[in-house]
Amino acid sequence: MPDFTYVAINRDGKEIKGTIDAIDINAARAKLKTDGMKPITVKTASIFTKDLTIGGKKVKTRDLSVLCRQFSSILNAGVTVVEALNMLSDQTENPSLKKALTETCSLVEQGETLAGAMARYPNVFPVMLVTLVEAGEQSGTLEMSFHRMSLQFEKTAKLQGLVKKAMIYPIVLMCVAITVVIIMSVFVIPQFVEMFEEMGSELPFVTQMVMALSNFLIHKWYILILCVIMLIMAVRFAGKTEGGKVLFGNIAMKAPIFGGMNVKSYSAKFARTLSTLVSSGLALSQALEITAKAMSNIHFKRAVEKSKSEIEQGISLSVPIRNSGIFPSMVPNMLAIGEQTGNVEEMLDKVADYYEEETELATQGLTAMMEPLIIVVMGVIVGFLVVAMYMPMISMYGGMGDL
Repeated sequence: MPDFTYVAINRDGKEIKGTIDAIDINAARAKLKTDGMKPITVKTASIFTKDLTIGGKKVKTRDLSVLCRQFSSILNAGVTVVEALNMLSDQTENPSLKKALTETCSLVEQGETLAGAMARYPNVFPVMLVTLVEAGEQSGTLEMSFHRMSLQFEKTAKLQGLVKKAMIYPIVLMCVAITVVIIMSVFVIPQFVEMFEEMGSELPFVTQMVMALSNFLIHKWYILILCVIMLIMAVRFAGKTEGGKVLFGNIAMKAPIFGGMNVKSYSAKFARTLSTLVSSGLALSQALEITAKAMSNIHFKRAVEKSKSEIEQGISLSVPIRNSGIFPSMVPNMLAIGEQTGNVEEMLDKVADYYEEETELATQGLTAMMEPLIIVVMGVIVGFLVVAMYMPMISMYGGMGDL
């Protein structure tokens, strides 16, 4: 549906601005009136006026963690939800979150529930947060829901940070290697090329290959840039298709060095998310549905969705988790113990703690291994280029010695 920008007067007589999606402009006006607002102007949103921030950019997990912790503290102090939203929107720096909080506050003032208002901004407030807020409103424990979510987001942000930290070194290695090759090919090798041309002797194959690379980077660099752009676009497009998600999911799970760490990370996220939802009073079936949406790897997502279907048929959760074949054996084993003792959420917490610690240790080990590897790889690359350039000179001096 198209977007419309509007200026309207709310029930308190305040003028507010925003965007709304509707079939046409008349439907947009009707929707505003239904929400208790008096529209002043309603126009079709253009690329310059429509709200791109909330619709297209997600808020960082760490921002949500801070928000939930502050929300819990403010509510515990006896402040009303509306006042809390006003306070948080004033001090929030993230523009996406700030705008969402401001409009959420306006909707709550008009009689909307907090969960219902937050649900209108799915790219800002995750489904899990909205669900726990709804459960907190119904049970009268809203501050506890925000406290649980603050812990959840803190753990998730820490886990994401660990995985990103592990990925930084290979990226740095690749960038430095490419930079060295480009600098030597563009500025150093051409000086040798002039000397070899004056010599007029036949050059070794390795030297010819390096010279060809240098010539390509100097005169046809735009082809390389075009290929890189096309490769990035192809990967992004493939990542949105079902086959691409399956392929990249397999790579993430089975890649050398990183595969084991990723599986531990996914297991920790599954256990932590499910524990938070179950301990908040949600039914296991509903908790699994939300947990599946939180899983970024399609194989884990499908395994959790299948588990939801099987527990609705009366099967214990540990059985489909074990049969999926992708979770480490500790996960179904601990789940089985929790099901026997009636304390599933505690077992899930222990599983999450264990695999979060394992992910951290794996990251530290990977970091320690990659540091010397960077030096070795850089030495090999530079050494190869140097040897390729000096091979003709060595051959020429060898030939002069035979005379």
